[in-house]
Amino acid sequence: MVEEDWLTKRFAEHHTRLQAVAYKMLGSSSEAEDAVQEAWLRVSRADTSQVENPGGWLTTVVARVCLNMLEARRIRPEDSAGDHLPEPTATSPTPERPDPEDEALLADSVGVALMVVLDTLTPAERLAFVLHDVFAVSFGEIGTIMDRSPVAARQLASRARRRVQGAAAESDAARSPKREVVAAFLAAARGGDFEALVDLLDPDAVVGEIRGAEAVATFFAGRAQAARLALVNGVPAAIWSHRGRPKALFTFTLSDGKIADIVIDGDPDRLDELDIVFLPADDRAR
Repeated sequence: MVEEDWLTKRFAEHHTRLQAVAYKMLGSSSEAEDAVQEAWLRVSRADTSQVENPGGWLTTVVARVCLNMLEARRIRPEDSAGDHLPEPTATSPTPERPDPEDEALLADSVGVALMVVLDTLTPAERLAFVLHDVFAVSFGEIGTIMDRSPVAARQLASRARRRVQGAAAESDAARSPKREVVAAFLAAARGGDFEALVDLLDPDAVVGEIRGAEAVATFFAGRAQAARLALVNGVPAAIWSHRGRPKALFTFTLSDGKIADIVIDGDPDRLDELDIVFLPADDRAR
């Protein structure tokens, strides 16, 4: 009876976090409710004598339940949570009910766009990304949940992170004036439109040892055929790739809406450390 009381208190204590994990994993308050209830049924029958970290243990149980539900959802794709808006968080059948204000905050914390993007991930990618990037669970713990190594868990989270960042095409950075200028510059360079290039450049524009708008325009006119518009560490830039691997980064500094400086970096070590999200070409810049 003492052990049951201890478990009931610990479960209630961590309920808000457990509900948040389930909600962000599943994107549906009703499914999150089911997951938390299933987790309670599992832990209520478990031996807790060796549990040293109740919060971590309970999170692991909820995560495993959610992983099973996501796997089942793949078999029934019509049940995808991305097909509807995230629901308001409902009450949950737990030993003690959390504060309604916490539930409201939880519902507001999950954006519709993120939930749609998460639905494009595999269950393992989604679990690794949500647990690590949202709830700061270690890769060692995540690996244990999925019966994989910490390195494999890290790779899953990294792959998921890149997919999530792919939604940056709709972000403020991707829609920024700088993106439009860079996209227009790349289009003019590819098309050899000298006048358009000059118009986009600051009169004192610099590229390495090349100085002046006309000199820079002459250098780029008819080039940049393989350069692609991208968000690099969240900033609009351009990437030149060869055989699928980035070989050069073009970063742009603007002054009063004009390109004042272009830096070309081909250092392979630095290129390997970049977070690169390629963006679709901007038709308005053509």
